[in-house]
Amino acid sequence: MIIGNKEFFEDRTYIMGILNVTPDSFYDGSRYDVLESAVRRAVQIKEEGADIIDIGGESTRPGYTMISANKELERVMPVIEAVKKEIDLPISLDTYKADVAKEGIKLGVSLINDIWGLKYDPDMARVISDGKVSCCLMHNRKETDYKSFVEDTIEDLKECINLAHNAGIKDDRIILDPGVGFAKDTEQNLEITASLDRIYELGYPVLLGVSRKSVIGNVLNIPKEERLSGTLALGVYGCLHHAMFLRVHDVKEHVQAVKMIREVTKYN
Repeated sequence: MIIGNKEFFEDRTYIMGILNVTPDSFYDGSRYDVLESAVRRAVQIKEEGADIIDIGGESTRPGYTMISANKELERVMPVIEAVKKEIDLPISLDTYKADVAKEGIKLGVSLINDIWGLKYDPDMARVISDGKVSCCLMHNRKETDYKSFVEDTIEDLKECINLAHNAGIKDDRIILDPGVGFAKDTEQNLEITASLDRIYELGYPVLLGVSRKSVIGNVLNIPKEERLSGTLALGVYGCLHHAMFLRVHDVKEHVQAVKMIREVTKYN
């Protein structure tokens, strides 16, 4: 698939580096809410080997406070504009609001990363289609009354895909995200991560976003600051089970891990 000016191939795993321009991101190491420091971190993300940079202006940590589209625009637009001038990586915009996505696309954003999979804002699919950009559709839901968890998750993702198709978004512009940490408890987060092959069977690239999330803390009983090893473990699992993209805070370490996996699996 093509994202921005870069071609991405199905037989590789790529790194999406997180740049949160929020005052309340769940992981302190990802907060860059001052323009100069945000740009410096963006340059560092590229130098560490990321393939995409994901910019977000609203924290979606558990218990987050929703902000207005105007407030989100105030946070992300100057950063997108400045980062575009400094680095040539494709930029993903982490938003579920169509108005924010539309303005981001005008500034050159190549991918919209929607944590509601086009289901929150009825205008989002059209904005993505009109902008001729790619999208990452994450699994999420308001109610957690699953009857058959994995099957229900897959059906929910199919609904997201249908919304994309109905708006004219082409298959080669769609990525799926199982939504680890969203509308799922610890066991369900582990189960859906273990089910990446099932999601891949839907026929789209898969993005895995587990970086320092609570599932790791709950399993290992450690705080956010100590969750790198657990994150890397799940990332390696993703590499071996069709995750084409890893969305991470710790870029350098994941680039190295993916390179090592790529080298050893050449001999399979």
